[in-house]
Amino acid sequence: MASMLKAVNQVSPPLDERSKYLRRLIVRALDKGERGHIGSSMSLVEILRALYDDVLRFRPVEPKWPDRDRMILSKGHGCITLYVMLADKGFIPVETLDTFCHRDSILGGHPESNKIPGVEASTGALGHGLSIGVGMALAARMQKRDSRVFVVMGDGEINEGSVWEAALSAGKHKLSNLIAIVDYNKIQSAGPTREIQDLEPLLDKWRAFGFAAIDVDGHDLPQLRAALQSAPLERDRPTAIICHTVKGKGIPFAEHDPNWHHKAKVAPDVIAKMYAALE
Repeated sequence: MASMLKAVNQVSPPLDERSKYLRRLIVRALDKGERGHIGSSMSLVEILRALYDDVLRFRPVEPKWPDRDRMILSKGHGCITLYVMLADKGFIPVETLDTFCHRDSILGGHPESNKIPGVEASTGALGHGLSIGVGMALAARMQKRDSRVFVVMGDGEINEGSVWEAALSAGKHKLSNLIAIVDYNKIQSAGPTREIQDLEPLLDKWRAFGFAAIDVDGHDLPQLRAALQSAPLERDRPTAIICHTVKGKGIPFAEHDPNWHHKAKVAPDVIAKMYAALE
């Protein structure tokens, strides 16, 4: 994994057509809903793409298949990207994206497990996903299933103490079927993480809590695939994968800008500029 660590500081490869297509679907939902977490959704695309295209075991026609892998989007405000992947894989019709944030829609501003096929946990109150994941991983072990549990968290989210309580428990129980993934775009809702609550040295923190931990470029698909497909990194330890990403990735005027964390109103001309950036 040493080559992955070295590559984190390099420039990410340009977005390919599939990554642009998935981002255009995000813009489609933003257009119809007229609101959403733009920066948080765009930084997630390659992480969820690698999971759903290459790693997760699931059955769209049988969302509750007992032997499926579990994927919890703990940073629930990035839900548009999850909705896009569920639509792309056939859990919900693609046209459902056009109802995002409508009063009668199943697709709200945060994912709800009792409404949306393929959503494993209702999230949005930050800091809960890893605790849920620990419970699911323990259940899989007790039931002798080989299901894996992937939990995707935001970097601002891991300011929450509940995350580290769950991490301690995962390390104690040697939950090798649990994979914690951090979308490390280094900007939370109010500004840079280094100013609000500096997370460094982040790899060392996860290792100190009993995880086998690596970091990768979160927009480099070969790196992501290699890391995710290698999990568990060690036979008797949970895994942590720190994904270095760009908030707003793919929309140049939104990249690295905390002001694009969320927009309560997205004007038609802004939507047009987003589409143009992804052509």
